[in-house]
Amino acid sequence: MVEPDKQHCGFVALIGAPNAGKSTLINVLVGAKVSIVTPKVQTTRMLVRGIALEGNSQLIFVDTPGIFSPRRRLDRAMVGTAWASAQEADLVALLIDAKKGIKDDDEAIIAGLADIRPAKALVLNKVDLVDKRALLALTQKLNERASFAGTFMVSALSGDGVADLKSWFAAHVPAGPWLYPEDQISDAPMRQLAAEITREKLYLRLHQELPYQSTVETEVWKELRDGAVRIEQTIYVARESQRKIVLGKGGQAIKAIGAAARADIAKAVEQPVHLFLHVKVREGWQDDPERYREMGLEFPKE
Repeated sequence: MVEPDKQHCGFVALIGAPNAGKSTLINVLVGAKVSIVTPKVQTTRMLVRGIALEGNSQLIFVDTPGIFSPRRRLDRAMVGTAWASAQEADLVALLIDAKKGIKDDDEAIIAGLADIRPAKALVLNKVDLVDKRALLALTQKLNERASFAGTFMVSALSGDGVADLKSWFAAHVPAGPWLYPEDQISDAPMRQLAAEITREKLYLRLHQELPYQSTVETEVWKELRDGAVRIEQTIYVARESQRKIVLGKGGQAIKAIGAAARADIAKAVEQPVHLFLHVKVREGWQDDPERYREMGLEFPKE
C-alpha cells in the first residue's frame, strides 16, 4: 500500500478482448485523449501509454492491443505485445464487456492469466447496460475462474466507477520516483499521436468500407513562425481501389477526414494546425519489418 509523503510509480497494463473499452477507459483515467477509439475491432495496434497522477502515485497506463485468436502476421504481433506488456507491468487490469458477457476471446485471456505474475484487477465495463442480477452472476463466475485482487464495475463512457478504480491502482503501485514530468500525459511522440488521430478519423468515416489494412504516417512536422504547425501525413492502403474509397467522390471523404483530424490534433498540441493528407498504395506493408518497428511491435518471423 502507498506510504504517505512518499512517491510511488508503476505500470498498469489494461488487457482484454477487442472493443472491451480499453482505449475509452485509458482516456478517462488520464483525463485526456491519448488513445484512439473507433467501433472497428483491433483499432489499437501499438502500445499506448497514458500517464496520470493520483495523490503521491504516478500511474503509467498501458493500452494494449485487444487479445484475440490471431490469423495474420500483424495480429500475432499485436497479441504477443499485449501479453508481454501484461507480464512486465506492476499491475494488470482485465477489462470485460459486461454487456457481452464471457466470450471465446475472454475465455482464452482468462486461461492465460494463470501465467501472469503481477496482481490482477477485474474491471467490468458498460455495467450501466446490464441488469444488476446478471452483473452479480457474471462477477461471481469470473472470480471463480481467476484470482483477482480487486473487482470494479465501471462505465468508461460515462466515467462512473473510474475514480475508485484509479484510487485502487494508486494504492497498489510500488514505491519509487516518478518516471515522467508532472504535466506529461503520454510518452508517445506528438508526430505519432497525430498519425493515430488521423487513423481514428479514417476508420470513423469509412468503418464499413475500408479494410483493416491501412495505416497513417506523419511525414512532415514543421513549426511555423506564426505559432502554427504544418503537418503532412500519408495514408497508406493496400490497393488502388482502397485509395479511391479514402479519397471519396470529388475528394469529399479525404476532406472530411482531414477536417476532423485537424481539429483534434490542434486540441492535442494546443496550436493552430495546417494538415495536409496524401493517400498512397503500399502493397504488403504488413510484411515489412520497418512498419512494425515504427509501431513498437516485434516482427513475427512466421
